[in-house]
Amino acid sequence: MNSDSVGSEGYSLLKDLRLEIEAKDATFSLCFWLYFTSFSTFPVTIIQQVYSDISESAPFLVIDDNKRIHLLPLLLLHEEAPDTGNINSWAEVPHATVDFKFPLEKWVHVECQVFPDYIQLRINGEIIGEKSLCSLLNEKSGSSDLKKLTLANVGGDGNSVQGYVHKFEIFPNISSTKDYHLKDPPLKLSIDESSVSEIEEESDGVWAVVGGKASCRRNFSLDVVLSDAFGQPVDKDNEVFASLLYADTRAPVENTTDDEAPLLASYDGIEFSSCERPSKLLLGRASFKLKISQLSSKCDNRFFLIRFCVPKLGNYPFLETYSHPIRCISRSRNTRLSTLVWKRSTAHNCSSVSQSSALDDGSLELQHSGHDAQANPLMKRFRFGQDKISVSVKTDPTTLEQPDEECNSHVQTANQVENEFPRSSDGKPANVNEAYDSPSDSESIGEGNSPLNSMASKRYPISDMTIFKYSLASLAERSLILKEIATSASDKEILELANHVSHYSGCSHHGNQILIAKKLIKDGTNLWKVMSPNNHHIPWENAVYEIQEQFMKIACCGSRSLSPQDINLLRRFTGCQEYLTQDNFEKLWCWLYPVAFTISRDWINPIWNSTSPKWIEGFITKEEAEASLQGPTGFQEPGTFVLRFPTSRSWPHPDAGSLVVTYVGNDYKLHHRLLSLHQIYGSGDKRVDMKPLQDMLLAEPELSRLGRIIRSH
Repeated sequence: MNSDSVGSEGYSLLKDLRLEIEAKDATFSLCFWLYFTSFSTFPVTIIQQVYSDISESAPFLVIDDNKRIHLLPLLLLHEEAPDTGNINSWAEVPHATVDFKFPLEKWVHVECQVFPDYIQLRINGEIIGEKSLCSLLNEKSGSSDLKKLTLANVGGDGNSVQGYVHKFEIFPNISSTKDYHLKDPPLKLSIDESSVSEIEEESDGVWAVVGGKASCRRNFSLDVVLSDAFGQPVDKDNEVFASLLYADTRAPVENTTDDEAPLLASYDGIEFSSCERPSKLLLGRASFKLKISQLSSKCDNRFFLIRFCVPKLGNYPFLETYSHPIRCISRSRNTRLSTLVWKRSTAHNCSSVSQSSALDDGSLELQHSGHDAQANPLMKRFRFGQDKISVSVKTDPTTLEQPDEECNSHVQTANQVENEFPRSSDGKPANVNEAYDSPSDSESIGEGNSPLNSMASKRYPISDMTIFKYSLASLAERSLILKEIATSASDKEILELANHVSHYSGCSHHGNQILIAKKLIKDGTNLWKVMSPNNHHIPWENAVYEIQEQFMKIACCGSRSLSPQDINLLRRFTGCQEYLTQDNFEKLWCWLYPVAFTISRDWINPIWNSTSPKWIEGFITKEEAEASLQGPTGFQEPGTFVLRFPTSRSWPHPDAGSLVVTYVGNDYKLHHRLLSLHQIYGSGDKRVDMKPLQDMLLAEPELSRLGRIIRSH
């Protein structure tokens, strides 16, 4: 390859690929990484064999219209080599091929091994295909004919392919290429969608963000990861820049009428233009906390994109990444957005759910969770029986801003929540969203009706201020509030708090975490006292038995205990080493209790206890689930799925204890969906007679077969 065409990180355009070789005895090995952009079309000749002393040339490596890659014999050595310049001439020629559909926007390592009597093709280090060519040898040709052989991408196919190569090298010694693909793999920048927080995804896949004026806009956060071709984060000391673009033209979004930057980065509560404050990569990950000041309604209702890039590494498409299309709305609009479901006809309002209207066909509703593996950083550590706080702050609640901590799913596992919500005269849950409807896209928070006005005159044993404080609080602060309340409030008062927090927040499933608070804290306190009467740290091995016994009791799963892999995940999740501290235990318990509570539900319990097939393999991470859906040559067949509990959703997060489906979509990409089981099966006396969950999963058009988790022992 021409040195002038190689970038600073060893990347170059496919069209610039050109390398001359002198292959001894007609034997050589060609290795390189290949990347195609989403704009590429096929078929295409990747590499052409060109001979300087004659005018002939022929395809050497091609990708057909089905994205299958093929290695062709050399022109001068074999009588049936493909015709010059004809991309379709290879079809009748013996060639090495693989059952591998070449992906777009993903690095793939290609290795071509050429011998006089056969050819071999490797993809990602695996021997995929080979072809014997003994009968095709041209006796009139000798190895000397291979002098001055040039391998190049000469174009001329009339096809549009936008590709990049990395480490394009030729070796005369085949053995020297062993494990070569593991050395210096290329890089790729991507958004960790499991880290996305405070973003609502609509049914059309568009992200909805609350923005506008400073008094209205909300923070949303996500992580950008710089990883190698194997998906491993790469520790490079660089900065990632974020900018806001129009989705249709990818032109920069203008400043607001107040000359404020359209995209803002928040640091320590202070807002900066995102262009002025990039985020540093730390162990391959850059975290962003952003706000959008420009509204879509002020820009002809156009969608936005957020572009992330690392300028110091080069201007390459694989070193930049884009968010989903974004609709930025003001807070005065109805911000409870439609749920992303697989059957759009089954979409429900979060707090106005009819158990029969859209589920008569027995279809399964699945909801997207764009950040089902985000860590839950605790700003304060709450302790069972300690850290008392006061929640009776005397402040006018009408002056409080809307919460930045907004729920991002519609999962509800506590039956009491739905049964006890305020209902209208027809018996259906009251639609609290109606109070937020506004006829315009104005940013004035004084417009429209507010539940504050309609309920301001009511007083409950738990004050209105406590309700609003909880609704506005972060997850860490909510845990502290619930710890304070649960030690003294009655069951009725807890129920009232759940009802009103759900009402004020506009999303009923917030109440689930409140309803389980007393039992969670009580059981956790008692278990810790049993394990550590003196409140000292205890050996992990001694604690495991008690934790497992309590889990099985809560989950009602007498036939299935925790596996060694489940216990190991709990240990890694809590950061526990040889000894279990109280902090470790509290972190473990706030995740494990909601999971056990979910498993105890009669629509989950059978599939948890099922061993043949094993519908839920156990406690696994998002990364383990994704790895299980990838084979040596790429993703498994579309429709393959596994079930898991997100490891980052701990009490009192509204998604704590949720069940997630991770599956391979028809686009050969991985997807993660939350199950909205309460909307399918109903609750209490309102329970709907539905099919078993496993039957409903397999009936979904995007799910066809259960995958398996391959775990090391």
